[in-house]
Amino acid sequence: MITVSESNISIFEKYLTIWVLICMLIGIFISQYIPIIPEFLNKFEYAQISIPMAILIWIMIYPMMLKIDFNSIKNVKNNLKGIVLTWCVNWLVQPFTMYLICTIFFFVIYQEY
Repeated sequence: MITVSESNISIFEKYLTIWVLICMLIGIFISQYIPIIPEFLNKFEYAQISIPMAILIWIMIYPMMLKIDFNSIKNVKNNLKGIVLTWCVNWLVQPFTMYLICTIFFFVIYQEY
């Protein structure tokens, strides 16, 4: 198992949750008080896909893609336990969890009166 000591984690990585929350709050603030910005960005859409959003997601994912060790794929058969666990969680646990969460939100929390 690979562990990362806290000294190897940058400030950005260490407080990533806080940065995400700050960005969400800034986005809410902009949409409420400076609506011209979202209106302008909504003009850049193709096939109902926001081009600015696609670019930002790519910028977010690209650094992680650079850290992929493609040589380790050769050794994947040596760690079948990890593959089976990932497969089970992704295909047997997550779909039902998402269904449960959707049901709670649609039929309990956001139930029309």
